[in-house]
Amino acid sequence: MEVAMRIGDLAAEAGVTVKAVRYYESQGLLKPRREANGYRAYSAEDVIVVREVKALLSLGLTAEQTYPFIECLRAGNDRADVCPASLTAYRARIAEVDRRIAELTELRIKLADLLTDAENWRTRR
Repeated sequence: MEVAMRIGDLAAEAGVTVKAVRYYESQGLLKPRREANGYRAYSAEDVIVVREVKALLSLGLTAEQTYPFIECLRAGNDRADVCPASLTAYRARIAEVDRRIAELTELRIKLADLLTDAENWRTRR
């Protein structure tokens, strides 16, 4: 029988704050069981889920975008990113990054042009 963890133990084990665990739960990413006294009880699998969510959020995915990965883990896979929906989520995030890179590149060109124009304006006067 697996020993249940309290929220603080889960947070420490997964390397997140208690507030983060509560947020993940509010987003439906964690579904702890409730003990008779009403306390949340977390499992070793929940540690894996929290670590995965933390890693995905650090890559810029939203909590909602982590759902396919968590479902992949819950389906019994050793990795959260081997399911088709997870691969689709990766592709969507890469497309978002590519769009942002294009926007920033365009912005940099505009700023550099303005800087050059401003620097040359003084010499034209």
